[in-house]
Amino acid sequence: MDRSARAFWLTSPGRGELRDTRLPEPAEGEVVVRALFSGVSRGTETLVFRGGVPESQYAAMRAPFQEGDFPGPVKYGYLNVGTVEAGPADLLGRTVFCLYPHQSRYVVPASAVTPVPENVPASRAVLAGTVETAVNALWDAAPLIGDRISVVGAGMVGASVAALLARYPAARVQLVDANPARAEIASALGIEFALPQDAAGDRDLVVHASATEAGLSRALELLAPEGTVLELSWYGDRKVTLPLGEAFHSRRLTIRSSQVGSVSPARSARRTYADRLALSLELLADPAFDTLITGECAFEDLPEAMAGLSTGETTAMCHLVRYDADPRTT
Repeated sequence: MDRSARAFWLTSPGRGELRDTRLPEPAEGEVVVRALFSGVSRGTETLVFRGGVPESQYAAMRAPFQEGDFPGPVKYGYLNVGTVEAGPADLLGRTVFCLYPHQSRYVVPASAVTPVPENVPASRAVLAGTVETAVNALWDAAPLIGDRISVVGAGMVGASVAALLARYPAARVQLVDANPARAEIASALGIEFALPQDAAGDRDLVVHASATEAGLSRALELLAPEGTVLELSWYGDRKVTLPLGEAFHSRRLTIRSSQVGSVSPARSARRTYADRLALSLELLADPAFDTLITGECAFEDLPEAMAGLSTGETTAMCHLVRYDADPRTT
């Protein structure tokens, strides 16, 4: 069996390259996966690419199969979909999702891969990690039937949260973003769109995912008394100033963090990480999620693409990296 592979490495902040690597011989209980697609989680991965991970968060930010250390050289990423070339009979030939960096082929324990449902194209399955973040966020937020909800920030995470909220009975959901072009995303998801200055107020819940100080301040302004902002943005080493004077205390507002690194306490007694990921892949049967994939490149072009994404020269929600043809989309 061919044991050659290529992997994307961040060599130093702002610089990346593809490196040749040799795969280890798979042991019993391991699988060899040939990548079909990987996805660039733009917010987190471009922050890593720029060298913006605070030293205090080096351990917390490690990806499951990361090699190297921050700020670099480091092999980083966690949205990979491929075909099992070798391994247990029940997985052989299956399309699977794995929290693995950008690499053409890799060896991992069989327990580290999750089969992709037959009704989910491999190209869409790269969104599983982001939808998993949205699932965990909604377990944390626990929205109720008929709630008035805004999602501030229509990036990958915010749009994924909005897509799930669109299914809630009688919920009035509005997607808020400073970029008017994101109205097309809201339309594809079947929800309302508003620019920040036009956003509806008196909200029971606001999910914030813009990763900007202005967005978080606006999220607080949109709340009804005793409402909650669920904060999904990660700011790396940036400081954030908030208006916690004015009516923050008299209106008894709440800011609550949510992070996908642990299963929400609301479900951790009854759901595992594997359960959460499998649910996320099931939810991706909805073709509306295709609107979140707005850029694409060949794996060979990833170093240049990542540089463009990190500077804003290239804009994308989820940037798809193509390794091979997906038999379910041709």
